[in-house]
Amino acid sequence: MDWKEIYESRKCSADEAVKKIQSGDRVLFAHAVAEPQILVDAMVANKDLYKDITVSHMVTLGKGEYSLPENHDVFTFEGWFTSPSTRKSISQGHGEFVPVFFHEVPSYLRRGIFHEDVLLVSVSEPDEHGFCNVGVSSDYTMQAIKSCRTVLAEVNDQVPVVFGDTFVHVSEIDAFVENSHPLYESKPAKIGPVEEAIGKNCASLIEDGSTLQLGIGAIPDAVLSQLGEKKHLGIHSEMIADGVVDLYEKGAIDCSQKGIDEGKMVVTFLMGTKKLYDFCNKNPMVELRPVDYVNHPETVAKLKNLVCINACVQVDFMGQIVSECIGTNQISGVGGQVDFVRGAAMSHDGKGKAIIAMPSVTIKKDGTKISKIVPYIDHGAAVTTSRCDADYIITEYGIAEMKGRTLKDRARQLINIAHPDFRDELKEQFVERFKDEF
Repeated sequence: MDWKEIYESRKCSADEAVKKIQSGDRVLFAHAVAEPQILVDAMVANKDLYKDITVSHMVTLGKGEYSLPENHDVFTFEGWFTSPSTRKSISQGHGEFVPVFFHEVPSYLRRGIFHEDVLLVSVSEPDEHGFCNVGVSSDYTMQAIKSCRTVLAEVNDQVPVVFGDTFVHVSEIDAFVENSHPLYESKPAKIGPVEEAIGKNCASLIEDGSTLQLGIGAIPDAVLSQLGEKKHLGIHSEMIADGVVDLYEKGAIDCSQKGIDEGKMVVTFLMGTKKLYDFCNKNPMVELRPVDYVNHPETVAKLKNLVCINACVQVDFMGQIVSECIGTNQISGVGGQVDFVRGAAMSHDGKGKAIIAMPSVTIKKDGTKISKIVPYIDHGAAVTTSRCDADYIITEYGIAEMKGRTLKDRARQLINIAHPDFRDELKEQFVERFKDEF
């Protein structure tokens, strides 16, 4: 059958498409920007059709209505990451959380550890050969297309066509719902004096020819803003946002010295604004690859002069890094932090650097400051990156090096980059804990 006949025969409304979901199914959303808004809304609106539906995904930028208490009689959220719209379901007890390293998700799908029945995904319009493009999310989405019994796609003409492992033939999709709307956008965060200082400290560890992994937010953007005079930088990252586009346009990025995939920015998903999506659209320099390639520590270890930059919630005197919890409250997930930290430690050229960058304090709505450097992690919090994996910790006040240092040396260095308002208290706690002078 001609691909056009297949496509036309499988076109339907969103309400018709979600009728292919059966009671008892496990429903998986494509990741982040690739979540199909119209299909998710239709699934929730038609909840009376179902019983016992489990919904899984990593980051969501959507409304998360399936995770509300009033919908728990039909839907149970079982997240591999949590987002603002879904995390309350975990703390309220009717949602579930599954710890997992990002690079392992496709393997879990292949092996049935994550058994998912239905995938909801956004794709581009089919090209002249009958191939749609996932555009913003190769990560676990491409494996899910292979593993799930049923694939329901929102066809959005605003999804970019991005090269790499991203093309899906119409014959692999069971229903097409045509729609046109702007993609989810994450606006650039404001860079203040604190972020600028952190950016400068991070940039001091980045050389010409470095390969970068970084995320989204004010700190990664602040780092990138300091690198305009660098040469031959490369990108191999779980994701990129608008700041990478700005740095590329300054001529600092050419990916010529990465060691692998030279000449290419290799990422596993995109999350930024239309500026980023337009930049990546049919750009031969950008490739989206599955997360079990991009994030796998064996892949990361092959990169030359790697600098990976991630964030956290809290670091204790031993160098234990908490990045996904505030006490017992699960606020995000492991994601790819440990994938890159361990890959950097295994770097074939011995030059890998793993940076955890953070403001020295959290400032609450009432103006109260809470130190992110603490003698002990909060009760019930999970350690994301272990003390043996910790490398560089950076705040606006400086750089602390963890590898090869004793517990006392680590604590002293961390206290020296803590906020001045807390240093005297932290020194007292040092003496109490280690029975030694600061």
